[in-house]
Parts: sequence; structure tokens; C-alpha cells
Amino acid sequence: MTGQRTLRPIEILMVEDNPGDVRLTQEALKGAKIWNEFNVVSDGAAALDYLRRNKPYEDSVRPDLMLLDLNLPKKDGREVLAAMKADTSLKTIPVVILTTSQAEEDVVRAYNLHANCYVTKPVDFEQFTRIVQAIEQFWLTVVTLPPRQAI
Repeated sequence: MTGQRTLRPIEILMVEDNPGDVRLTQEALKGAKIWNEFNVVSDGAAALDYLRRNKPYEDSVRPDLMLLDLNLPKKDGREVLAAMKADTSLKTIPVVILTTSQAEEDVVRAYNLHANCYVTKPVDFEQFTRIVQAIEQFWLTVVTLPPRQAI
């Protein structure tokens, strides 16, 4: 484990409009071995405001990891991902697409927009929990995350 992980919590931003999926993700992360702060916004426009620290998110902390749904109100996940990866101050934030879509065109488009990985949400609670814990295990304990400040 790197020193950065013991000094501060890992900031996770979930962009999800389904309260049930938010609740399941929070439950799955409760037993996380890594100290984390879990923040949620429910639409794509709010996600970009959060990342850019626009009102009402002036005090937001840059996430170390984003869990992004594709099918969102206002701006969909594809638009959010495209905007992030086009912005030099945001493009290094790892983005995990966490969505119900299994459509091949969504998978290809997400990777073309530089998503770091694409995970299809299972409908079963136990499988969903295992998926979130696998994401937590890989992204928060195996991977070295980029520094929080923009490069």
C-alpha cells in the first residue's frame, strides 16, 4: 500500500440517478479496507459542476475515482466522460463506467472516450455487492492513483 493511502481518504464520486444503486454501493463500500469519502451527484450536469467546483460545489474535493452511470438526466454519462477527458485538469481522474447497458456500442464508445473500465451492473444484490467490492479492491488497493492535484 502506498503512503498516500494512509494519509488521507480516497475520494470517490458516484454519478448515479438511481437511489437504490447508490444505497447498494454505499453498503458494499461500508466494509472497505480503505478509508474513503463517498460523494454522490444524480445527474451529468451536477457531475461537471462538482468536478469544476461550480456552485453549489465550491468546496468539493477532486475525486480520486469516479463511478459513472451512462444513462443520466441533463447530461448523460457519455457527455460527462467526453468533457472530462477533454479537460486537462480532469482527464487524469480514473472513470469506472458502472451501468446497466450491455450494448456493444456503449462499451466501444465508452472506451473510445477513454473510460478506464466498463462494468455492467448485475441485478442481483449479492452479485452487485461483489462487483463493487472488486472495484474497491482493484482501484483502491492495487492501482496507484494519480495525484489529486491536476497536472
